[in-house]
Amino acid sequence: MEKFILEVCADSVESVLAAEKGGADRIELCGNVVIGGTTPSESLFREIREHSDIKIHALIRPRFGDFCYTDYEFDIIRSEVRRFRELGAQGVVIGMLRPDGSLDVEHLAQLMEEAKGMSVTLHRAFDVCRDPMEALEQAISLGFHTILTSGQKNNCVDGSQLLADLVKASAGRIHIMAGAGVNADAISSIYEKTGITDYHMTGKIVLESEMQYRKDGVSMGLPSLSEFEIFRTSEAEVRRARNVLATL
Repeated sequence: MEKFILEVCADSVESVLAAEKGGADRIELCGNVVIGGTTPSESLFREIREHSDIKIHALIRPRFGDFCYTDYEFDIIRSEVRRFRELGAQGVVIGMLRPDGSLDVEHLAQLMEEAKGMSVTLHRAFDVCRDPMEALEQAISLGFHTILTSGQKNNCVDGSQLLADLVKASAGRIHIMAGAGVNADAISSIYEKTGITDYHMTGKIVLESEMQYRKDGVSMGLPSLSEFEIFRTSEAEVRRARNVLATL
């Protein structure tokens, strides 16, 4: 069994195949990685399965923004968990908060029932919860297998003290996976400070659009995002990270 797990967040067939070639153990499959990820489409999942059998954990997030969901959104989340289980995904990545910043334990318990037989990760809703140690114990009680976290900072290197505290408090009862800012240059430092063996990265690079004609002054979304830049996973960046892990 490998000592380390390297998970790559990807939102396209091209990125998944690059991650696999670079040495990723599994994929967190999402849509719209540029805004933190949303639920991927069934068509994307099926197309990937035509070309790869790498383990896939599907992110279930119905929209950009906070993790306090309406009843309608919860129904969507629950049906998506069920759908990806039926499609054969090995895992799902979920998270819900209450308005007071605590884990929405009641609704998460229902999602855990839907995800029976799958690996389940608590996503970075954890990083904006009010009490990470309380949330850790609740996640363990609910039966989560992994918590994806940056240590409640924008970058996991900055959050390394909380990450180390979580590893100690978890005592092997749940996997603590470092995410946000993970790359080949950061892994050794994170491992030295925390002992974490599970890592989550995008390995993304920005590609220039092939469009030659470009209409000025028209934006399809956030004005800060260019329609002519494409985010893709770099095989080389994933391989660099894999090579660092091999030396630890």
